[in-house]
Amino acid sequence: MVRVLVVADEEVPGAQARVQDLRVDLLLGAGDLPWSYLESLASVLGVPAAYVPGNHDPSTAGGRGPDGLVDVDGRVLMVGGLRIAGLGGCVRYNSGPHQYTQQEYDRRARRLLKDARRAGPVDVLLTHAPPLGLGDEPDPSHVGISALHGVIETLRPTWHLHGHIHPYGMHKPDRELGSTTIRNVIPWQVIEIDPAAAPVGARAGRG
Repeated sequence: MVRVLVVADEEVPGAQARVQDLRVDLLLGAGDLPWSYLESLASVLGVPAAYVPGNHDPSTAGGRGPDGLVDVDGRVLMVGGLRIAGLGGCVRYNSGPHQYTQQEYDRRARRLLKDARRAGPVDVLLTHAPPLGLGDEPDPSHVGISALHGVIETLRPTWHLHGHIHPYGMHKPDRELGSTTIRNVIPWQVIEIDPAAAPVGARAGRG
């Protein structure tokens, strides 16, 4: 069982002191948080960490990004005992560095699936934005990604974790697509996950 702290979009007051009691094994960032915030959490926790960029994040061209975190945007990597597929950014609504048209996401998704076929079973799909029609919003800046339906149906991750859609104090319910649970993690969630490589009969945590 891997205990995961997932963060996105909104900083939690006093987080650096509070996370020490969470006893997590892995830190994941789903975008739109200051890199200094991610770096401080990673430093305090002292565990493996990975992230995808959000639409408000700086460009990650040239390998730039928060120190101590692995960029899984457009990649499938084993981090902290889990195989993670990542797809950052959101559907284009202005000229930000991590925004793509639905057609561009179709191409990015095809490349991700090609990478995933070589990597093996995926435990977590980590994105910034949700799938189209599954937890998104009707305004142009918060519409979901249509290509994620095919990604989830093909990879069948235990969890699809995202941010981007601010709850504003309201509960955002989980959604299900096949065997995958889709969760809005803003501002943070602690989830226990059994790796796909676990012995037959092991069950994924729904913490």
